[in-house]
Amino acid sequence: MVSYKELGLVNTREMFAKAINGGYAIPAFNFNNLEQLQAIIKAAAETKSPVILQVSKGARNYANATLLRYMAQGAVEYAKELGWENPQIVLHLDHGDSFELCKSCIDMGFSSVMIDGSALPYEENIALSKRVVEYAHQFDVTVEAELGVLAGVEDEVQAEASHYTRPEEVIDFSSRTGCDSLAISIGTSHGAYKFTPEQCTRDPKTGRLVPPPLAFDILDEIMKKLPGFPIVLHGSSSVPQEYVDMINKYGGKLPDAVGIPEEQLRKAAKSAVCKINIDSDSRLAFTAAVRKVFAEKPGEFDPRKYCGPARDLMEQLYKHKIIEVLGSDGKAL
Repeated sequence: MVSYKELGLVNTREMFAKAINGGYAIPAFNFNNLEQLQAIIKAAAETKSPVILQVSKGARNYANATLLRYMAQGAVEYAKELGWENPQIVLHLDHGDSFELCKSCIDMGFSSVMIDGSALPYEENIALSKRVVEYAHQFDVTVEAELGVLAGVEDEVQAEASHYTRPEEVIDFSSRTGCDSLAISIGTSHGAYKFTPEQCTRDPKTGRLVPPPLAFDILDEIMKKLPGFPIVLHGSSSVPQEYVDMINKYGGKLPDAVGIPEEQLRKAAKSAVCKINIDSDSRLAFTAAVRKVFAEKPGEFDPRKYCGPARDLMEQLYKHKIIEVLGSDGKAL
């Protein structure tokens, strides 16, 4: 058993309470490799923003659970090297799909886990989430649960259609499970293709797709039912068109990729939404930078020469999200 406190990590309880009271959201950035981790920590340290390092089941398998534990510990020490005296860094399991996976992550030093039983019948979701909560709370690990289903694809998580969270269920669900935060569905979606062209309108000037607005009326109802309770938005990448354009320019093929407009995320961040998940945007930035190097320097084969620019572009992205979208800069002094 490895305690996350030995690794220098924190759980989400205090940072979520501060975020709700302060009208900002904590960035939850997924990572799959060293370059993403370096970029996240550098961006968070330089902006003094609390940050959640998110790892999916697939990313954990890709990285190796033991290596991941030491990467998290190294991330804390790297943040200190960069001048962040008291790093507020969470290591979080994203979309845990079983009690066994959540337990394994807790035992290996994760400070927060998500149990996603949203595809199960309501009572089964409650039972599974409660079981994870009871185990996690023994070790002061915080638990995120999910009510409602997001469409789209992210690693092993896939759903054809979304089902909005029912506000009338949130009190019963949160009280019976004991979860520390609740992921809801109000129109966000996983992946780089969050909406079909049929769901969107087109900007007559640019020809780009304009996605439908998020269901803020549902969010408002949930906040009335659960005042001050931490709410989480998954699938909240904006799919920046400059990255999509770069990918397409240098040989990629991402037609009609569209995400959540940043002005809607800014609005959400000022509410009880205190954690906003961003994954696809950094994948796009990484891919765009790598494609550019390969196109301009086809003889390049040193990974540092193409992963380095990718890391730099992701760092810019993370800082932009922290400062311009989520408002979490300066909140972890």
